[in-house]
Amino acid sequence: MAPKAAAKGGKPKGLKQANAAAKAALRGDHAHKKRKVRTSTTFHRPKTLSLARAPKWYVNLYPTYHRKFAHEPRLDEHKIIVHPLNTESAMKKLEETNTLVFIVDVKANKAQIKQALKKLYEIDVLKINTLIRPDGKKKAFCKLTPDVDALDIAATKLQLV
Repeated sequence: MAPKAAAKGGKPKGLKQANAAAKAALRGDHAHKKRKVRTSTTFHRPKTLSLARAPKWYVNLYPTYHRKFAHEPRLDEHKIIVHPLNTESAMKKLEETNTLVFIVDVKANKAQIKQALKKLYEIDVLKINTLIRPDGKKKAFCKLTPDVDALDIAATKLQLV
């Protein structure tokens, strides 16, 4: 419903105030609006303030070396080398290529296997090849140095032969 002042032919009430407010809004920085030129097709959200954490409760008040019961190393040499393998094919490798065959932990890498063999059996290894068998166990082929006889080590230290 239109105001009665407009019906009589006069200007509506409050028009003067509205024009003054529109003029005031266009003063200063807002007089000429410019569109920001976008140079890339992707929009990256602007970085906002990220505050440092201020926890109400400390879960790990002390590092692990201060705790009373720090965990042992997850893989020591006895966990890495599970057992030597004495199948027919392993014995063939032992005799022909100077290679010992072990079942090792699945998580152990070649460097850890080499270190464990040195610590447990005092043997130097030239090269280690590994594979994971279909039953999920890891097999390590340890080629020994030419000056060491694998058959001798299998007989004395491993009690295989």
